[in-house]
Amino acid sequence: MKLDQAYWEQCYVNHQSPWDMGSASTPLISYLEKQNRDASIFIPGAGRAWEVDWMLEQGFKNITVIDLSPTALQEAKSRIPHSDQVNWIEGNFFEHIGHYDLIMEQTFFCALDPLLRPGYSQKMKSLLKEGGKLFGLLFNFPLSTEGPPFGGSEAEYLNLFQSQFKIHHLEICYNSIKPRAGREFFLELEA
Repeated sequence: MKLDQAYWEQCYVNHQSPWDMGSASTPLISYLEKQNRDASIFIPGAGRAWEVDWMLEQGFKNITVIDLSPTALQEAKSRIPHSDQVNWIEGNFFEHIGHYDLIMEQTFFCALDPLLRPGYSQKMKSLLKEGGKLFGLLFNFPLSTEGPPFGGSEAEYLNLFQSQFKIHHLEICYNSIKPRAGREFFLELEA
């Protein structure tokens, strides 16, 4: 299976997106509540971008969203009343250029072919301003070839990120949604 634009577009067109919670993620909202509303925020692989609704309501105004699926982006834009305040990009994360204060991770990492993980780490580092933070959720279940989603372990994540980032948090998420309880790590890394 090739995890390319056609694959992800078909997932959204056919409503085959079981990772999509249909609302903002509690752990991500809890983190964002404490952040500066002027921070530049990047959301890679955002899909329907449920957190953006909440962010706009809370006064965040420098949000960039990228996804390969035009259908997912269009659904998000049509749902969000002030979507013109968001920079919506249909494109490939690995080709994106920018510098951000915060990057939010929500089911993007786990959707990538595991062979792309070292490139993900390097690209995230290049997209963050000095002192910027990558935060979000990573799955806590054994990595296998069955996916997406692809899992991982604390040891694997530490090995992947510790040479590029200062690790503030990599711990079992205490406020996951019920179906993911105990199966997610909360991650906060600093460039």
